[in-house]
Amino acid sequence: MKKRIKIAANGPTLSRIIFGTMKWGEWGWKLRTRAITQLIEESIEAGVTTFDHADIYGHYTTESDFGKALKVRPDLRKKMEIITKCGINLVTPNRPQHKIKSYSTSKEHIIKSAENSLKALNTDYIDMLLIHRPSPLMHPDEIAEAFTQLRAQGKVKYFGVSNFSVSQFEMLQSRITLMTNQVEGSILHLPPFFDGTFDQCIKKRISPMVWSPLGGGNLFTVSGEIRTERIKKAANVIRERVGDIGLDQIYLAWLLKHPAKILPVLGTARIDRVKDAISALKIEMTDEEWFTLLEASTGKEVA
Repeated sequence: MKKRIKIAANGPTLSRIIFGTMKWGEWGWKLRTRAITQLIEESIEAGVTTFDHADIYGHYTTESDFGKALKVRPDLRKKMEIITKCGINLVTPNRPQHKIKSYSTSKEHIIKSAENSLKALNTDYIDMLLIHRPSPLMHPDEIAEAFTQLRAQGKVKYFGVSNFSVSQFEMLQSRITLMTNQVEGSILHLPPFFDGTFDQCIKKRISPMVWSPLGGGNLFTVSGEIRTERIKKAANVIRERVGDIGLDQIYLAWLLKHPAKILPVLGTARIDRVKDAISALKIEMTDEEWFTLLEASTGKEVA
């Protein structure tokens, strides 16, 4: 399995494994500029060149933390792809104008958010901008106008969405070309496999991204829970066949086998986890092994 993938016919080429930055800053490891720079360098060297952001990460600070690293090493920008998201308004001292957590997908908000991200990330362009959450008040024409303007100005190359249902995706896709839908998905979170989300991606020949591909760590931290123990037992049988690898690689290989050509977004700040994920690309899981893990997750054989 290749380390890079073109996610749509007219879309960008990204690394098959995406490095999520949510936990790099205030919401996790609190990495300083030197550590972030080193992490970026090592990730790119390993072949993971795509980095996933959102304006809200770290209470609106993580993009700036990343941007400081790019200011130190501007040469790294041409070696990477940056994804970021907008549309959620958090209540935080860094945005005192927000009185309640809400969503905003107005043309003005999208453009302003993108421009804030460009400044924070210390870059002239964003490779892909996603609407972070679907708003009940969103209007596809207004979002399309914002996307069209940002693309015409060279500020954003491609667009997509995150956490959209099939019908919400169709609504926005009727106005503007979307390259991906980033949703939660793992052996512990199965809805997108059965609610039409991944079917839609295959139909449209686009690759979905999945956040929390290892179940938010619950596959490893929740011991004694019947479901996770079933999954672990099934995964260990596969490990006996494929060799000395970690359970995390088995769970990622399960995702990677799906015909939608899923791109897992790793929520870590450890380069060893990234390298392990790359190794998962080499695992050739059989159909029966895939269904064995599915059965372990659901607790029943397929109908």
